[in-house]
Amino acid sequence: MNNQPEIAHTQSLLDKHLPPDIFEKLKDLQTGSGFTLHDAVRSGRENPDSSVGIYAGDAETYRVFSEILDPMINEYHRFSNDRRHMSDLSPTPLEDPDPEHLYIVSTRIRAARNLDGFAFTPFISLTARRKVEQLFLKAVSDYRLAANSRYIAYENLSDKEFQTLAQSLPLFRKGDRFQESAGINRDFPKARGVFFSDHGGLLAWVNEEDHLRIISMDQGSDISGAFTRIADLLTFLENRINFAKDSRYGYLNACPSNIGTAMRAGVHIRLPGLDRQRNTLYRTAEKMNLQVRGTGGEKTGIRDSIFDISNKQRLGITETECIRTLHNGVAALIRMEQQLSGSL
Repeated sequence: MNNQPEIAHTQSLLDKHLPPDIFEKLKDLQTGSGFTLHDAVRSGRENPDSSVGIYAGDAETYRVFSEILDPMINEYHRFSNDRRHMSDLSPTPLEDPDPEHLYIVSTRIRAARNLDGFAFTPFISLTARRKVEQLFLKAVSDYRLAANSRYIAYENLSDKEFQTLAQSLPLFRKGDRFQESAGINRDFPKARGVFFSDHGGLLAWVNEEDHLRIISMDQGSDISGAFTRIADLLTFLENRINFAKDSRYGYLNACPSNIGTAMRAGVHIRLPGLDRQRNTLYRTAEKMNLQVRGTGGEKTGIRDSIFDISNKQRLGITETECIRTLHNGVAALIRMEQQLSGSL
């Protein structure tokens, strides 16, 4: 009997890189925590429109199933077997690309981290989730902004309280169908929460798609300032928590698309001229290694000519290079928009 998942009809990287012979070779393997190939590909099997189609259940997944993950990672990240990821969180002073605040609506930089020695969210137990939560809160209690911060534990909120808070605070919600199939939503909302700095602009999601998602925001175009804030907290945590990382692939996370820097730096930017010439926008962004998404994120539409534009590359590029890529690309798009409107 053939137990291979029914994925041959999908267009995901999983479909491309898991032929029957490789499946047969890997199907009985498991990591030290018990994570199997069947666990890894469940989301891709149940959601044929997955772009990647595989999740990691722990750091060891990247070694045990390297025969499938390595070529997927190389293709997605345009990486190669002889390369090694490098990290650089040093301050990066950059001029404001939109000093008159005509185009950039907001800036947001996020970085994912998983604690070493714990299963990742597709396979973690509730007990381990609570331990991750406790370890983070203990570590961040010494942070210089901790005295002006608070932690909102989801399981202490009623649905009405959650909805009310979500109107003014960037809370995360239960994951989508891809995460549901992967097991990430298990035990929701237990052991989930959000840490906020009351100084504004800095927060951490606990036990969302990864153990930690650190986020720095600016209600404007201060890309350099937003990066300085997140780099400061990441460096602080790095000295107190052992994160899952690899000498070749950098920081390891549940989705192979989000390894390396595990950083996404982006802006919401209003580009009415380029909105009327979207093919030009997409081609230009591709050349500058930027990703263009809808106003509400991936697979959403464009509202009021506002695009979500972020760095496309996460692996094989340092954090500071991510920020420079975003900054230079956005500055170039603003110049194009000004030319279209005749303001240059």
